[in-house]
Formats: sequence, structure tokens, C-alpha cells
Amino acid sequence: MVGILLLTHAPLGQAFITAVAHVFRGPTERFEAIDVVADQDPHEVNSLAKAAITRLDEGDGVLVITDIKGGTPSNCCNALSNSDNVQIIAGISLPMLLRAITYRRDTLDVVVEMALAGAQNGAVRVDNRIRVGSG
Repeated sequence: MVGILLLTHAPLGQAFITAVAHVFRGPTERFEAIDVVADQDPHEVNSLAKAAITRLDEGDGVLVITDIKGGTPSNCCNALSNSDNVQIIAGISLPMLLRAITYRRDTLDVVVEMALAGAQNGAVRVDNRIRVGSG
């Protein structure tokens, strides 16, 4: 099973863990979050992330999901991507995360593709306006 690590600005990661527990009616195994606080040392974040990846990887790899490309949590991920067993996605959303968790018994590459599809399909315009026909 692919492990999942959320590396986000505080308190976003813990909020997603709470949301996932709500949706799946309980905690999810091999799923952790590191919430990066303002002015936190990037070396400390990298150390925490490497330790989490070691805990989460039972041989199938780890998907690291961060909130925004270019932010401190995302930048800290750069040092983690040197391994074949770690993949990184930026732009977390609940549809992305739920899809990743649902498919995590597949390969890491499949989990990444499913998570990205969940993100794309999960972003839709909700428009309740009544439209009057022109003819």
C-alpha cells in the first residue's frame, strides 16, 4: 500500500486528516501530515519529512502532497524527490486526496495519476442560476 504524506502550511495538513477521517469514518493507516509553521527551519522540515517517509514506506512508495508549488513546504520536497519510491504532487484538494487514498493499493504511478485526475475532475463550477432560453 502506498503511504501518503501531506506537507503543507499549518494547519492545512491536519485539517485534511480530519476531513479524511470524517469521510472514511475513522483514521486512515499509513497517512500522516507535517504542518509547516511560519519561519520553520527548512532543514528541520526535511528531517521530519524523511523520517515520515521511512515510517510510511513499506516497499510500495510514498506520495507526498503539498499545498502550493513554490511555497516553503513544496520547496522542502525537492530534496525528497531523489528516490524512485517518492512522488510529489502540489496543489492539494480533498477530491485529489480522496482519490489517492482510494487507489493506494495500486502502484505509486497509478496513485499519482488517479490523484491528479481527482483534482481535475473535482474542480467544477457550481452554477444554480436559472437560464432563460432565447427562443
